[in-house]
Amino acid sequence: MKLAYDPSHFRDNTNLKDTVDHVARLGYEYLELSPRKDFIWFYEYPKVDKQLIADLKLYCRDAGVKISSVLPVQQWSSPNEEERLAAVRNWKRCIEITSELGVDLMNTEFSGDKSQPVQSEAAFLRSMDELIPLFEKEGIKLNLQAHPNDFIETNIGAIRMIRALDKEWIKLVYSVAHAFYYDDGIGDVETQLEDAKAILAHVLFADTLNHKAGFGLRYIINPPDANVTIHQHLNIGEGEVNFTALFKKLKEIKFDGIATNSVFAYPDRPDWSNDITLSAMKKGLGIK
Repeated sequence: MKLAYDPSHFRDNTNLKDTVDHVARLGYEYLELSPRKDFIWFYEYPKVDKQLIADLKLYCRDAGVKISSVLPVQQWSSPNEEERLAAVRNWKRCIEITSELGVDLMNTEFSGDKSQPVQSEAAFLRSMDELIPLFEKEGIKLNLQAHPNDFIETNIGAIRMIRALDKEWIKLVYSVAHAFYYDDGIGDVETQLEDAKAILAHVLFADTLNHKAGFGLRYIINPPDANVTIHQHLNIGEGEVNFTALFKKLKEIKFDGIATNSVFAYPDRPDWSNDITLSAMKKGLGIK
């Protein structure tokens, strides 16, 4: 199992070298390269040249940190064809960068428009038709996650789409912080993981509150029918996910993929946050 850290706590105010060094000090061998403005940012063309790639490889080598995966988020499932084409162009550059970094795995979200699921699915498949040959040419694997407000928000929906793609190198990311979206507010992590076990390759660890609780009034939105989504990426133990059941199930299915600390609610206290969640992850996963 690879224990990794998502350094989103440092994405705005810490340069790339200091971020890598900090990840090493926090006790990780692996870094999940999530969006940051000085490298690959949400929905934008990567701001990366050969020198920056070489610099990042040097920073990682000096710190003793490896990149477990590169995480771009692009609107490759947009029903707006101009937006989709821009996302595909951005994706092609992201794949090139990942290859030049010597990394063989990328993970991402489905994106798209949940109010237009059929059109978004069609757009996603058009994008995959264009990108699958490049993934295969570069020897890069892909892990996909359902995300709140994407055209696929549920765990079973993500599983079915990955099966539809029918590629051995495309697997599932399970984000614990999305558990209450995965089954419409039940948060049954045992069933979700059982459904996913055949293609589960990556688990993102963070806690969250059940947004469906309190008669649907856990979060009061005005106007009441506003089309919004909400969740958190909290320290383990601060939300309502049943981590006892989750860790038990991960052991039962013999999960041996990437386990990422995906808490980013505390950019003002990242070390304190990591002490809590990393300790809980190690204990729950049986890692010394």
